Amino acid sequence: MAFRADEAANHGFERVKKYLIPRSLTASERSELEIALLDIVDKVGPVVDGYPTWHPLVSNHNDRQPETWPNERCGYRGLDHTVCFMNGFLTCPYGNGQQVLDSVLSLPAHPRAEITAERLEVPFYNEGVTPILVRCEWLSPLTRDNMIPKPLAVPLMLEKELPVWRWADRAERWEVMRPYLLGSPHGARSSLFVDQETALAIKKCYLSMVESGMFGPLKMS
Repeated sequence: MAFRADEAANHGFERVKKYLIPRSLTASERSELEIALLDIVDKVGPVVDGYPTWHPLVSNHNDRQPETWPNERCGYRGLDHTVCFMNGFLTCPYGNGQQVLDSVLSLPAHPRAEITAERLEVPFYNEGVTPILVRCEWLSPLTRDNMIPKPLAVPLMLEKELPVWRWADRAERWEVMRPYLLGSPHGARSSLFVDQETALAIKKCYLSMVESGMFGPLKMS
Protein backbone atom coordinates (compact mmCIF):
# COMPACT_ATOMS: atom_id res chain seq x y z
CA MET A 1 0.00 0.00 0.00
CA ALA A 2 1.31 3.48 -0.89
CA PHE A 3 2.36 5.74 1.96
CA ARG A 4 -0.12 8.57 2.41
CA ALA A 5 1.41 11.26 4.59
CA ASP A 6 -1.87 13.07 5.26
CA GLU A 7 -3.57 9.88 6.41
CA ALA A 8 -0.63 8.98 8.63
CA ALA A 9 -0.59 12.47 10.16
CA ASN A 10 -4.35 12.44 10.78
CA HIS A 11 -4.23 8.98 12.34
CA GLY A 12 -1.41 10.07 14.64
CA PHE A 13 -3.27 13.20 15.70
CA GLU A 14 -6.44 11.28 16.58
CA ARG A 15 -4.43 8.78 18.62
CA VAL A 16 -2.60 11.49 20.55
CA LYS A 17 -5.80 13.46 21.07
CA LYS A 18 -7.38 10.47 22.81
CA TYR A 19 -4.26 10.00 24.93
CA LEU A 20 -3.75 13.60 26.04
CA ILE A 21 -7.28 14.96 26.40
CA PRO A 22 -9.08 13.51 29.44
CA ARG A 23 -12.58 12.20 28.79
CA SER A 24 -13.67 13.54 32.18
CA LEU A 25 -13.58 17.12 30.89
CA THR A 26 -16.57 18.97 29.51
CA ALA A 27 -17.08 19.25 25.77
CA SER A 28 -15.98 22.88 25.90
CA GLU A 29 -12.81 22.03 27.83
CA ARG A 30 -11.97 19.20 25.45
CA SER A 31 -12.44 21.53 22.49
CA GLU A 32 -10.01 24.04 24.03
CA LEU A 33 -7.40 21.33 24.52
CA GLU A 34 -7.83 20.13 20.96
CA ILE A 35 -7.18 23.67 19.73
CA ALA A 36 -4.05 23.80 21.92
CA LEU A 37 -2.89 20.46 20.47
CA LEU A 38 -3.46 21.71 16.93
CA ASP A 39 -1.35 24.75 17.79
CA ILE A 40 1.50 22.43 18.82
CA VAL A 41 1.20 20.54 15.54
CA ASP A 42 1.34 23.86 13.70
CA LYS A 43 4.58 24.72 15.53
CA VAL A 44 6.45 21.42 15.49
CA GLY A 45 4.83 19.28 12.81
CA PRO A 46 2.71 16.12 12.72
CA VAL A 47 2.61 13.33 15.27
CA VAL A 48 5.25 10.67 14.61
CA ASP A 49 5.97 7.17 15.91
CA GLY A 50 9.76 7.45 15.93
CA TYR A 51 12.61 9.70 14.81
CA PRO A 52 15.41 8.97 12.36
CA THR A 53 18.45 8.16 14.49
CA TRP A 54 20.18 11.26 13.09
CA HIS A 55 17.43 13.68 14.19
CA PRO A 56 18.77 16.22 16.73
CA LEU A 57 16.10 15.26 19.27
CA VAL A 58 17.54 11.74 19.62
CA SER A 59 21.03 11.91 18.11
CA ASN A 60 22.77 12.28 21.48
CA HIS A 61 22.99 8.52 21.92
CA ASN A 62 25.58 5.75 21.98
CA ASP A 63 26.22 5.03 18.28
CA ARG A 64 26.30 1.31 19.01
CA GLN A 65 22.76 1.53 20.40
CA PRO A 66 20.81 3.92 18.14
CA GLU A 67 17.65 5.51 19.53
CA THR A 68 14.48 6.57 17.76
CA TRP A 69 12.54 7.81 20.80
CA PRO A 70 13.59 10.41 23.41
CA ASN A 71 14.72 8.81 26.68
CA GLU A 72 17.55 8.79 29.23
CA ARG A 73 19.93 7.25 26.69
CA CYS A 74 19.53 10.42 24.61
CA GLY A 75 20.25 12.64 27.61
CA TYR A 76 16.74 13.36 28.87
CA ARG A 77 15.62 12.88 32.46
CA GLY A 78 12.17 12.91 33.98
CA LEU A 79 10.16 12.16 30.84
CA ASP A 80 6.73 10.63 31.33
CA HIS A 81 3.61 10.25 29.20
CA THR A 82 5.49 11.41 26.10
CA VAL A 83 4.16 11.92 22.58
CA CYS A 84 6.35 12.88 19.63
CA PHE A 85 5.99 15.27 16.73
CA MET A 86 8.25 15.84 13.74
CA ASN A 87 10.30 18.56 15.40
CA GLY A 88 9.37 18.34 19.05
CA PHE A 89 7.88 16.18 21.74
CA LEU A 90 5.43 16.77 24.56
CA THR A 91 6.09 15.08 27.89
CA CYS A 92 3.80 15.21 30.92
CA PRO A 93 5.68 14.30 34.12
CA TYR A 94 4.09 14.53 37.55
CA GLY A 95 5.47 17.42 39.56
CA ASN A 96 7.03 20.56 38.13
CA GLY A 97 9.09 18.90 35.40
CA GLN A 98 12.32 20.63 36.41
CA GLN A 99 14.33 17.49 35.66
CA VAL A 100 13.23 17.69 32.03
CA LEU A 101 14.15 21.36 31.73
CA ASP A 102 17.56 20.83 33.34
CA SER A 103 18.38 17.84 31.15
CA VAL A 104 17.56 19.77 27.98
CA LEU A 105 19.87 22.57 29.09
CA SER A 106 22.61 19.97 29.63
CA LEU A 107 22.41 18.51 26.12
CA PRO A 108 25.53 19.04 23.99
CA ALA A 109 25.29 21.77 21.36
CA HIS A 110 24.16 20.66 17.91
CA PRO A 111 25.72 22.23 14.78
CA ARG A 112 22.43 22.68 12.93
CA ALA A 113 19.70 22.91 15.57
CA GLU A 114 18.86 24.24 19.00
CA ILE A 115 16.90 22.12 21.48
CA THR A 116 14.64 24.12 23.79
CA ALA A 117 12.05 23.27 26.45
CA GLU A 118 9.14 25.19 27.95
CA ARG A 119 6.35 24.48 30.40
CA LEU A 120 2.84 24.75 28.97
CA GLU A 121 -0.11 26.11 30.92
CA VAL A 122 -2.42 23.54 29.36
CA PRO A 123 -4.04 20.69 31.35
CA PHE A 124 -3.02 17.81 29.10
CA TYR A 125 -3.15 14.18 30.21
CA ASN A 126 -4.12 14.43 33.88
CA GLU A 127 -4.18 16.60 36.97
CA GLY A 128 -0.85 16.88 38.73
CA VAL A 129 1.34 16.74 35.61
CA THR A 130 3.31 19.57 34.04
CA PRO A 131 3.22 19.44 30.23
CA ILE A 132 6.57 20.40 28.74
CA LEU A 133 7.17 20.98 25.06
CA VAL A 134 10.71 20.14 23.90
CA ARG A 135 11.44 21.62 20.48
CA CYS A 136 14.05 21.18 17.77
CA GLU A 137 14.55 24.60 16.26
CA TRP A 138 16.51 24.16 13.04
CA LEU A 139 19.14 26.77 12.23
CA SER A 140 18.66 26.20 8.49
CA PRO A 141 15.41 26.51 6.54
CA LEU A 142 13.18 23.47 5.99
CA THR A 143 11.48 22.65 2.69
CA ARG A 144 8.30 24.35 1.51
CA ASP A 145 6.39 21.42 3.04
CA ASN A 146 8.29 21.87 6.32
CA MET A 147 10.24 18.66 5.82
CA ILE A 148 13.94 18.20 6.55
CA PRO A 149 15.82 19.04 3.33
CA LYS A 150 18.44 16.92 1.65
CA PRO A 151 21.39 19.21 2.51
CA LEU A 152 20.59 18.67 6.20
CA ALA A 153 19.32 15.10 6.31
CA VAL A 154 22.05 13.44 4.23
CA PRO A 155 25.11 14.73 6.13
CA LEU A 156 23.42 14.14 9.50
CA MET A 157 22.71 10.54 8.46
CA LEU A 158 26.29 10.06 7.24
CA GLU A 159 27.73 11.43 10.49
CA LYS A 160 25.81 8.75 12.40
CA GLU A 161 26.36 5.82 10.04
CA LEU A 162 29.97 6.21 8.93
CA PRO A 163 31.54 5.46 12.35
CA VAL A 164 29.74 2.10 12.43
CA TRP A 165 32.42 0.61 10.15
CA ARG A 166 34.79 0.57 13.14
CA TRP A 167 32.88 -2.20 14.95
CA ALA A 168 30.38 -3.65 12.46
CA ASP A 169 30.79 -7.19 11.16
CA ARG A 170 27.59 -7.36 9.10
CA ALA A 171 25.69 -4.85 6.95
CA GLU A 172 21.96 -4.42 7.55
CA ARG A 173 19.56 -4.54 4.62
CA TRP A 174 17.84 -1.29 3.60
CA GLU A 175 14.45 -2.68 4.64
CA VAL A 176 15.77 -3.11 8.18
CA MET A 177 17.41 0.32 8.27
CA ARG A 178 14.57 2.28 6.69
CA PRO A 179 12.75 3.23 9.95
CA TYR A 180 16.09 4.17 11.53
CA LEU A 181 17.08 6.41 8.63
CA LEU A 182 13.71 7.80 7.49
CA GLY A 183 11.75 7.79 10.76
CA SER A 184 8.27 6.39 11.38
CA PRO A 185 5.69 6.30 9.99
CA HIS A 186 7.27 5.89 6.59
CA GLY A 187 6.65 4.41 3.19
CA ALA A 188 9.00 2.87 0.68
CA ARG A 189 10.14 6.27 -0.62
CA SER A 190 9.34 8.93 1.97
CA SER A 191 8.22 9.60 5.52
CA LEU A 192 6.75 12.43 7.58
CA PHE A 193 10.32 13.71 8.01
CA VAL A 194 11.70 13.62 4.45
CA ASP A 195 10.28 13.79 0.95
CA GLN A 196 10.96 11.33 -1.87
CA GLU A 197 14.01 13.16 -3.19
CA THR A 198 15.68 13.24 0.22
CA ALA A 199 14.71 9.67 1.09
CA LEU A 200 16.19 8.45 -2.20
CA ALA A 201 19.43 10.33 -1.51
CA ILE A 202 19.63 8.77 1.96
CA LYS A 203 19.00 5.31 0.52
CA LYS A 204 21.64 5.75 -2.20
CA CYS A 205 24.24 6.92 0.32
CA TYR A 206 23.49 4.04 2.68
CA LEU A 207 23.56 1.42 -0.06
CA SER A 208 26.85 2.84 -1.37
CA MET A 209 28.36 2.29 2.07
CA VAL A 210 26.97 -1.24 2.19
CA GLU A 211 28.28 -2.05 -1.29
CA SER A 212 31.75 -0.81 -0.36
CA GLY A 213 31.96 -3.64 2.17
CA MET A 214 32.84 -1.25 5.00
CA PHE A 215 30.25 -2.84 7.31
CA GLY A 216 31.04 -6.41 6.35
CA PRO A 217 28.93 -8.91 4.39
CA LEU A 218 25.21 -8.26 4.05
CA LYS A 219 22.93 -9.84 6.64
CA MET A 220 20.43 -12.09 4.90
CA SER A 221 17.99 -12.50 7.81
